[in-house]
Amino acid sequence: MAYKFKNSHGKTYFLHSKQVTLKNGLTRAIHFFAKEERAGAVGAVPNGFEVSETRNGLPVLKRAV
Repeated sequence: MAYKFKNSHGKTYFLHSKQVTLKNGLTRAIHFFAKEERAGAVGAVPNGFEVSETRNGLPVLKRAV
């Protein structure tokens, strides 16, 4: 089951993760929200991060204070 976030407009977004290779050859995990649950869905927010909402209602991950 993927992590769900319902924004202030009532729309539901699902958290996903994907491994990408950077130009310098390092591999990093990126996290993003999508309107549909797809392959790569994550069940929880990564440690040290929290979900925030932009002025437009889009969810984003921010470092926890």
